[in-house]
Amino acid sequence: MKSENKIIGAGMLTAITASLCCITPVLALIAGTSGIASTFSWVDPFRPYLIGLTVLALGFAWYQKLFPKETDTQKEIDCECATDEKRKFIQTKTFLGIATLFAVTMISFPDYAHIFYPKSEKEIVIVKESNIQKVEFSIDGMTCTSCAEHVQHEVNKLPGIIVATASYEDKNAVVEFDSSKTTLADIQKAIDGTGYKVIETNIK
Repeated sequence: MKSENKIIGAGMLTAITASLCCITPVLALIAGTSGIASTFSWVDPFRPYLIGLTVLALGFAWYQKLFPKETDTQKEIDCECATDEKRKFIQTKTFLGIATLFAVTMISFPDYAHIFYPKSEKEIVIVKESNIQKVEFSIDGMTCTSCAEHVQHEVNKLPGIIVATASYEDKNAVVEFDSSKTTLADIQKAIDGTGYKVIETNIK
């Protein structure tokens, strides 16, 4: 039973580790410490392997639970009543089911991370067309939707931002803004402040 609990624990741990790169930006938003958002972005290349280990660990735990060894089965037959009474919750299929659900929730976190970010309602302000600028920032370090949402959230805090769209797939952020209210340097500083780094700017 101890080895089974260790396997379940390992499966849950690898599931958490697999999504650390996407969980951290949300924690940074909640804690108000934007700079730690990219702390675990280095985990992303290992994510498929960690997910694989999670599946193997929990799959093996389920196999042990559903198909116990013959010796274990015999013991259960010999003292069925006593076993049922003494069985701890951590040794039940219910606990393994909860652990599996937790692991799936952690692994799929990047798919629903955006719900933790508040939708910023931008006030529509009429600006001079000559003041409107559109800039593409190439960004290093974004690995999932959560990262892109964090960048957008920080940029949208600045005055004069008309539209800000970040994409981890394209590794960029496209920002349209009123140059009389904010500057390109301000936007770059906001992005760099998340821990992800602007490596190139392209004025459109």
